[in-house]
Amino acid sequence: MTKSEDALIRDPSGGAERQMARLIAIMMRLRDPATGCPWDIAQDFASIAPYTIEEAHEVADAIARQAWGELAGELGDLLLQVVYHTQIGAETGKFDFADVARAISDKMVARHPHVFGDESRDKTPEQQTADWEAIKAAERGARAEPGVLDGVALGLPALTRALKLQKRAARVGFDWPSTDQVLAKIVEEADELVEARESLGPEALAEEFGDLMFVMVNLGRHLGLDAEAALRQTNAKFTRRFGAVEAALQARGKRPEDSDLAEMDALWDAAKRAERG
Repeated sequence: MTKSEDALIRDPSGGAERQMARLIAIMMRLRDPATGCPWDIAQDFASIAPYTIEEAHEVADAIARQAWGELAGELGDLLLQVVYHTQIGAETGKFDFADVARAISDKMVARHPHVFGDESRDKTPEQQTADWEAIKAAERGARAEPGVLDGVALGLPALTRALKLQKRAARVGFDWPSTDQVLAKIVEEADELVEARESLGPEALAEEFGDLMFVMVNLGRHLGLDAEAALRQTNAKFTRRFGAVEAALQARGKRPEDSDLAEMDALWDAAKRAERG
């Protein structure tokens, strides 16, 4: 490493362009076979991918908590993942940072003809969303992805992927026309789950449970709700209310394991009432 590169790495001053160059230089140093970090050197695309997903979720968590003081740091963690994958790509001759930035820039220009082209901007957000999906469909066709469901990423959270699969199918008419039919299907799948529990093995039980979850995602879609976001909110609510239960027990000189369901359930109901005012 040259003195100028070392100076860049150690200098926190400057704007976005300099700081981006600094981050790329840091990652190159970390991956340097002779002078880098043994852990960083040992990683590859597959081993880093779970961290990329984790960092994306932490960004979403900071936003959900409106933790604006943390968001810049969480976005930095996510940006590091992009730079990490890009450095591995450069080392293996697959692509470099310019290729990554160029690809997304070209995509944004192509998908916004009403901003960068001759199309009118006089559209509703809904029409712009429909146009976006039409452009994406054409791109899939150009990539020889003829199937309606081709290209829906396998690595997505299961609820999010279920929603994307259902939206794709709905665009070609494979969808229930009314919410009532979805609700009826939920009842049917719940009955099948009960039957599986009573008479079938774990594998069949897991399949029926998955079917029920898939239809619940579909119900959310028909109601205009995102199942992943809704469940995230419920997780936060459960965490908050159980924390109130723990605090109430602590005031009584207890821990949860010293209590019983009846007491904790009563404290849970009290936490619910307190939240609702």
